[in-house]
This record gives sequence, C-alpha cells and structure tokens, in this order.
Amino acid sequence: MLDLLVVGDANPDVLVDGAPDVPPYGQAETLVGGGVLALGGSAAIAAHGAARLGLATAFAGLVGRDAAGDFVLDALSGAGVDVSRVVRHETLPTALTVCLNRPGGDRAILTASGCLAEFGPEHVPDVAARHVHAASYFLQPRLAEALPALLRKHRASGATTSLDTNDDPSGRWELAPGLLAECTFLLPNEAEALALSGRSGLPEALGALAGAGCVPVVKRGGQGAVAMRDGTAVHAAAPRADPVDTVGAGDSFDAGFLAGWLDRGDLAHALALGTVCGALSTRATGGTAGQPTLPEALAQIA
Repeated sequence: MLDLLVVGDANPDVLVDGAPDVPPYGQAETLVGGGVLALGGSAAIAAHGAARLGLATAFAGLVGRDAAGDFVLDALSGAGVDVSRVVRHETLPTALTVCLNRPGGDRAILTASGCLAEFGPEHVPDVAARHVHAASYFLQPRLAEALPALLRKHRASGATTSLDTNDDPSGRWELAPGLLAECTFLLPNEAEALALSGRSGLPEALGALAGAGCVPVVKRGGQGAVAMRDGTAVHAAAPRADPVDTVGAGDSFDAGFLAGWLDRGDLAHALALGTVCGALSTRATGGTAGQPTLPEALAQIA
C-alpha cells in the first residue's frame, strides 16, 4: 500500500527575479536578476516533498506528450515519486507557469493551463493509499466536480484525505456540495481560508470551515500555522528563516504536515513538521530545490 497518493497539477515553473512591475513592450528586451526552470504545480511540489521525506508516494496527473511533460516526469521520478500512473494527453500541451518574483516573497503568477482542464476522475488510478491529497482545485473543473465522490471512496477504504484548493482565478471560491465533509484536512493559506469561508477574520474562518466537517489547517507564512479540531485551536510557530524564494513553500508545508500526520497521527507534530518543511523550502530558488529530508526537518524541530 502507498503512503500517499497525490492528485492534481504538474507543470514546469519559469521563475523570474527582478522583473519590472510592468515589462516594457514594443519588442524591448529587459534584463532581469535571474531565471530558473523548476518543477511546478501545487500537487507535484507536494508529492516531490513527500517523497523527499521518505513517504511511498505516487502522483496522478495529466501532462502533454511534449518536452514540458518529459521535464515534469523526470523531476518527480528523480525524487522517488511513482509516476507510472500519470496520463499523457495526445494533443494538448503540458501546463506552464511563469512567476515574476519580487523581493519579500510577493509574486505575479501567469499560468497557461494546457491540458489541466481535461484532467478528470477517469485519470485517477484505483490504488490503495493511506492518504489521498488533492491540489489546485479551481484549475481542474472536471476533477473538482468528481472530487467529493473520489475522496468518499478512499475514506470508505480507511484512508485519510486532504485538499489544498490554492487560488481561484475566477474569484468565486465555490466548492462542490459536500466536499469539505469528505476532507479530513483542508490546507489553505490565510487569504484562501478567508475567501473559502466568506469570513473577515481568521478565528471566524476556522470555525466556519471546521463546521463544514473538516479540520482546517491554515498556513500563515512567518507566523506559523493554526488548525482547529473539536473547537480547539492548535498553533505552531514558524522557525526563523531568511527566504531566498517562497515559491512552493505552502506545498512543502503540505508534504511535511502529511508526513507528520501519517507518522504519528498527532496534529501538533504534523503542524510542527509542516512549518519546518515550509520554511526550509525557501532556502533555494524554486519549489523543490530546498525541500528537506526527514532527518533535516526533525533536526530543525529539535
């Protein structure tokens, strides 16, 4: 049995540092501070991080039959992720994201969705896993519609489940009916938690999301993380960090949190491991280059 099945998006990230707020057009060439090609996609980064932490991890996604798809599969398999169940679309390209990074962690994200919108439940393998994690809900409408039933099936087999919705480009933040009740954990950042709950404050958002049937686990960057279970808030402080690049930090948190949960079934330990993995991931450019091994993360906790 797998420890973790990750379902969702995978694409190359083109990370650009030092870009102007509005790049000049007119075929003007602008020199920037740096550029990196890295594995992207919330689900793919989380799967990569989980494998780094020693979990037996498989990835289920849809990529094109192109060089970008080759790059994604090579990056995942190189970390030990089982990609044998990834489906390759015959005609549509792999998704692609360009991140224009500012000092301090803010960034503009430009995504060409490629074949993501075609990813559906028929592309998800029927395999046994201790936990099933889904990500980038709003970029994959066919998967989104089927996700409650998919997670319900795995819960009936004894698995725990989680969802990181990520941002909603449409701004509507509408989830399928009953979805949160099928999620053991919901893993948004603070802005996403407020948007998903329709509340203006974090305590109210936690209460509303918990009332929908899940354990909300909210990532707060340098302020750590907070979860709510049975009406009680559980907090974890963030370790000190001097970030080089924050791309994928939330996805690395997801990997650490799930590894901690599957190891001990203890919410406080899972939060602590998640915050450490998120912080350590920011020590290098890109979502995966700085992801820790389990000994590195545990040493940081200690």
